[in-house]
Amino acid sequence: MNQNEAVLNEIKWNQQGLVPAIAQDHATGEVLMLAWMNREAVACSVAEGRAVYWSRTRQKLWRKGEESGNVQLLRELRLDCDNDTLLLKVEQIGGIACHTGRRHCFFRRLDDGNWSITDEVVRDPADLYGDKS
Repeated sequence: MNQNEAVLNEIKWNQQGLVPAIAQDHATGEVLMLAWMNREAVACSVAEGRAVYWSRTRQKLWRKGEESGNVQLLRELRLDCDNDTLLLKVEQIGGIACHTGRRHCFFRRLDDGNWSITDEVVRDPADLYGDKS
């Protein structure tokens, strides 16, 4: 067993072979997003030095920024105490992590029983991904 396999074997994968992965800005500590990774995504992320996730919707690897240009460069990879969640400390190129065109995906806050939007769109998603209507 090589070192990469040993590292991957320490991760507790769910029944679908996935593990949740939190992306955090390495400089500010801001939580940017949550995604999922399989063994190949983790191995690719380490090998390529950039965030590679598993798209549950598309059922394929997803290199963050492959369409939008908002790549996440991997600065550090951490495993939590239960071995069932990854933390990717990343450098967010382009300043946008969310497909809605916002800096991060956690732009809704519960206020008095209702969700309010706390962060405005930085760039129109149609500019990032093209008009898919």
